[in-house]
Amino acid sequence: MSEKTLYERLGGEDAIAAVVDEFYDRLLADETVAHFFEETDMQKQRAHQTAFLSAVAGGPGEYTGQDMETAHAHLEIDHHHFETIASHLGETLAAFDVGEDEREAVLEAVSSYEDEVVTVA
Repeated sequence: MSEKTLYERLGGEDAIAAVVDEFYDRLLADETVAHFFEETDMQKQRAHQTAFLSAVAGGPGEYTGQDMETAHAHLEIDHHHFETIASHLGETLAAFDVGEDEREAVLEAVSSYEDEVVTVA
């Protein structure tokens, strides 16, 4: 029997979508990062983020969005913003009782994109 993927251990797309919804609720309530989403269609953003996290977690779908650098170039995200957003993601995963190993795996996967997302030193 093969080992489950991170995607499967997280509960699949529906579970990831629930985490993403709560994650964005937290981001939009945080004045230090909410401004990044002022001109964003949040329904599309939530679906996009669900697809992204599903793909990086080894899910069956393929991420078809822009590369991270292009998608974030205009936002002027610094390392503090990135860490704040990652912290919200970790807290959201914990609120959904996602195990520590899985939380760390998700955050490690997301952190691998930091250099592409951060555009301001």
